[in-house]
Amino acid sequence: MNEAEIVRRVLAGEVNAFAQLVDAHGAQILGIASRHVPPDKAAELTHETFVRAFEKLGTYRAESPFAHWLVRIALRRCADYWRARSKSREISFSALGQGAQEWIENIPSEGDTQGLEAHAERSEAGVLLDWALSQLAADDRQVLTMTHMDGQALADVALLMGWSLSKVKVRSHRARRKLREVLGNVLS
Repeated sequence: MNEAEIVRRVLAGEVNAFAQLVDAHGAQILGIASRHVPPDKAAELTHETFVRAFEKLGTYRAESPFAHWLVRIALRRCADYWRARSKSREISFSALGQGAQEWIENIPSEGDTQGLEAHAERSEAGVLLDWALSQLAADDRQVLTMTHMDGQALADVALLMGWSLSKVKVRSHRARRKLREVLGNVLS
């Protein structure tokens, strides 16, 4: 059964059919969320995406694949998360990834530090990049993450963001310039 038919059934009152859409796209939306928000918020944002999709299911027109419509909702939820969080720039320990938490908890107090300095430099670079990205507007951060970190094609990003290809190119260029400025201010 195709997704448009499932949507039609849900809108006709078979609300349990929505579970098929969640099963089909849950991993994809969780993957997107985990790349755009802190790891401890990805599952919550994925849930919010499906709740929002269920609420707005009547607006789906089947002119593009259901997955594209759903990804756009997920990206908007990610942007909403960062907009709400932009008032507070602090990162809690629980927001760090599991690897970073384990590394911090297991820092040796003395003894063998070979390799520790190299790992610390990589970790510091990652923390600095995360901080610099958090200084950007949500849309700029998403465009950079999708194009440069996830390696998605500009045309795919345009489709998922609901923008024209030229807007993606311009936003990507401006976002890189803003990121350079933020990093330049910190490093000088």
